[in-house]
Amino acid sequence: MNDVPNLKDFNARLRDEAHEEPSLEVPMDPPSKKTQIIAIYGKGGIGKSFTLANLSHMMAEMGKRVLLIGCDPKSDTTSLLFGGKACPTIIETSTRKKLAGEEVKIGDVCFKRGGVFAMELGGPEVGRGCGGRGIIHGFELLEKLGFHDWDFDYVLLDFLGDVVCGGFGLPIARDMAQKVIIVGSNDLQSLYVANNVCSAVEYFRKLGGNVGVAGIVINKDDGTGEAAAFAEAVNIPILASIPADDDLRRKSANYQIVGTHQTQWGALFEELAGNVADAPPLRPKPLTQDGLLGLFSAETTGAGFVLEPATDVDMRGKHAGPVKSLEVVYDDV
Repeated sequence: MNDVPNLKDFNARLRDEAHEEPSLEVPMDPPSKKTQIIAIYGKGGIGKSFTLANLSHMMAEMGKRVLLIGCDPKSDTTSLLFGGKACPTIIETSTRKKLAGEEVKIGDVCFKRGGVFAMELGGPEVGRGCGGRGIIHGFELLEKLGFHDWDFDYVLLDFLGDVVCGGFGLPIARDMAQKVIIVGSNDLQSLYVANNVCSAVEYFRKLGGNVGVAGIVINKDDGTGEAAAFAEAVNIPILASIPADDDLRRKSANYQIVGTHQTQWGALFEELAGNVADAPPLRPKPLTQDGLLGLFSAETTGAGFVLEPATDVDMRGKHAGPVKSLEVVYDDV
């Protein structure tokens, strides 16, 4: 008899989960002093996965026990680490196992390379649920797998920075991480996301939170200096500047690890690993929108543009004309 779950039942289960209200309480115990839990944020496509795969590999090469958890619904954090192969996600694996009446085991969802342990939380398929809710559900499943009994020096959480809903802000809102690291570049959109992350950290600090920003990693650094100016303006350090280099681009495209002493980039990632470990969580000073635009030339961003108010005539277009009024006008006596 075939024990593989029926696809129709599986899809039905996904739809049901998408309509379930997320738990407002995620039971995460305070991390031990030994383990640093670090949340990494950045704009989609900025190079978080590249940075994290190589950072985690270097940390392991330096003798540290590292767990890398992908918290992006695209589930591509571990792809570079595993040579482009897709890692089965915790959420999808849990759903399939549940339909089959089985329990999820560590070997179903956690894999290792070069001393790095890695897994993907995953998320709902397009149009079938909320990605942020999927993150909350994923951490609930981590609890069941024994998250707090695991023995690691570093737990690195890769989060999408473009989205500001509750699930993606979980490490900041619930003090799950000790500190946040931002990956950015010398472009306005990535720094806009970085500034949003700083704003979220500051918001929850005002509410009594303890998470701080340890610094920024400038990826694809072309030397124009906007990301460095941003770091200075919001009062966070630069943990590393990874150059916009063809060798790095080619190796990343071919799923090759460069965060090792076997490459010319080993020293760079060793320095990054040391800075990540030692950098204290700071309280940032997020910029206003105008302040952020001020880091760039007006020709680049249009910062000198003056807003021109629209009028009722503009809005009515061809229908514009005198409007009848109910106002009573009295003739002069």
